[in-house]
Amino acid sequence: MSQALHPMLNIAIKAARAAGSIINRAALDLEVLKVGQKGPNDYVSEVDQAAENAIIDVLLEAYPGHAILAEESGRERGARHSEYVWIIDPLDGTTNFLHGFPVYAVSIALAHKGKVEQAVVYDPTRNDMFFASRGRGAFLNDRRLRVSKRTRISDSLIGTGFPFRKGDNFKRYVKMFEEVMQSCAGLRRPGAAALDLCYVAAGYYDGFFETGLNPWDIAAGSLMITEAGGLIGNFTGEADFLYQREVVAGNPKVYGQLVQILAPYTRVIKESDKSAAIGVTTPETATQPDATQAFVEGGKPATAAAPAPKRLSRIRKDAPNLDGNDAPM
Repeated sequence: MSQALHPMLNIAIKAARAAGSIINRAALDLEVLKVGQKGPNDYVSEVDQAAENAIIDVLLEAYPGHAILAEESGRERGARHSEYVWIIDPLDGTTNFLHGFPVYAVSIALAHKGKVEQAVVYDPTRNDMFFASRGRGAFLNDRRLRVSKRTRISDSLIGTGFPFRKGDNFKRYVKMFEEVMQSCAGLRRPGAAALDLCYVAAGYYDGFFETGLNPWDIAAGSLMITEAGGLIGNFTGEADFLYQREVVAGNPKVYGQLVQILAPYTRVIKESDKSAAIGVTTPETATQPDATQAFVEGGKPATAAAPAPKRLSRIRKDAPNLDGNDAPM
């Protein structure tokens, strides 16, 4: 990387590489990993947790006054009142990783007053580093990224993600899938949303859509797309997408055509439903403050209770309970 990078972006890259080293070492012996479930088909491994801790250690050593919003630990670490918030997914594509399918990534974004300013997505299997700073462009290693120039969705390759959690609306997704599939040249679903968004920025995809995503899945990738000249929003084309659990992205022409197809399927979350924006509300979590809402509102103070401990059990790679739909987050 020959160009001069923002100091905070440099720290994010350092943190991503630290996590990538942990992930690559663990990938050499998947059979001994301890794996637990956060929900049906939604896995967490000791690698997710170790990688997340490594990332947070690097970030807080450099910026101890910053806040943290991380997939596995929420807001347990970091300052609670900072207007700087690091949004972290230590291993996006955990189910791919557990099966040895080499499509997964580390995703780190820095938001200032609710706006993403720095972003890193690191693919440790290929040693590909996607990074962006607001106003300074998006890059893959030393190459500047630009979205594709295709103008018709009929010529376009579109990325997506399938629903996989209990309670997801599969019938609604099948209808969306059918409409988009019949409108485009091809549809792909590798299983790691952070990388999917980077692929839109790089021009590999012409567009992307998915439901059920959390801020840590899309925060970094969203900046990659806008800095590469693309557009990203919810299904009705509005820019308020981080906590809506639906996202569509693409080059400007294809984005507009995708919005036309997907708008009837929007389920934009109402103000009263924001507390459920990062998962299905249960009796145990119904009264807990929502860290996602605090992030979206610009880092207002949040006092989230410590998450319930995840139950880990030693399994082998071929364990029968790992054959569900992919869980990229």
